[in-house]
Amino acid sequence: MAPGAKGRDDRVARERARVYQARLDYQRGRQRRRRRDNLVAGIAGSALLLAIIGGQVLYYTAGPGVPEPEPTPTPTQTTPAPDLPLPDPDATTDPEPTPTTTP
Repeated sequence: MAPGAKGRDDRVARERARVYQARLDYQRGRQRRRRRDNLVAGIAGSALLLAIIGGQVLYYTAGPGVPEPEPTPTPTQTTPAPDLPLPDPDATTDPEPTPTTTP
């Protein structure tokens, strides 16, 4: 082995270790960024979904999407008051005279 070869091998090994460590740091940074981006996107997507649902609910309960109420006829009272006797439907208005015998 040449006298300067050992120093060169050490230098190459150090450079290889430095490049390897740089790659590891780069990959860890990408993983952290992906995780953070996914979290931000999930929160933003959830907020957007809640806003859309809330808008729809407001539109159909208080906005122009509310259906027009249909007028309902008020029921008229057709039965007499409860304290009055009900008329007999078979009875006539004029009573027929009943024959009476005189003693």
